[in-house]
Amino acid sequence: MTLPFAPVFLGYQINIHLVLEYLAFFLGFRYYLFLRKKSTDHISGINRLSIILGAILGAFLGSRIMGFLENPVLPDSVESWVAIFNFKTIMGGLFGGLLGVELSKKIIGEKQSSGDLFVFPILLGIFIGRIGCFLSGINEFTYGEKTSFFMGMNLGDGLKRHPLALYELIFVSFLFLFLWKLKDKELKNGMLFRYFMIAYFAFRFCIEFLKPNVFFLFGLSSIQLLCLLCLIYYHKTILSLFKNAS
Repeated sequence: MTLPFAPVFLGYQINIHLVLEYLAFFLGFRYYLFLRKKSTDHISGINRLSIILGAILGAFLGSRIMGFLENPVLPDSVESWVAIFNFKTIMGGLFGGLLGVELSKKIIGEKQSSGDLFVFPILLGIFIGRIGCFLSGINEFTYGEKTSFFMGMNLGDGLKRHPLALYELIFVSFLFLFLWKLKDKELKNGMLFRYFMIAYFAFRFCIEFLKPNVFFLFGLSSIQLLCLLCLIYYHKTILSLFKNAS
């Protein structure tokens, strides 16, 4: 198989990344409903719906804003504005979703932590989505710099590059297994989601150094700055982890 992978079905070329992206949303949501049925949810149905709507709106806005900030060039045509609307990134979606949830909870007066139920569905969605990114090769900006590293691959331009989507698939798999074992321990409500966010954003901060970014501020990409913002947001949890480990 060569990358980018573009299968043809009934004479039509399939956008494999788009197909897997929609599949990620569908299976992730179905998995969330499955987990909710098996768990004791202390949040009422109407409040949970409000939280989900807040997460969706925040994720939509966050993903588009950060997608634009990866390479902030002002559009000069209608087509350019449409293209900007299609720019998106999972990092902005996650952090925007977090802010959307927190704002929704303040509006409805919900005090219970709501993130733990989302952890494994989100990880499943990321995993499926990154398969699409990997199969898309250089058609998606998830490829890395040129490298002589043994895992370097030809992603469609004849050069050996870091397959960042593949690295992320490996990381997400281990993170899923680690958090799955951790969930059986007596954790404070909401801690599982915090651990997920800290681990994933720390990983993405590091892996961004292997990405051929073109826009930097203070020597860091916009995604890395967002990662730092998220880690600062959870600084009390991080300090607590270091304190307990010492």
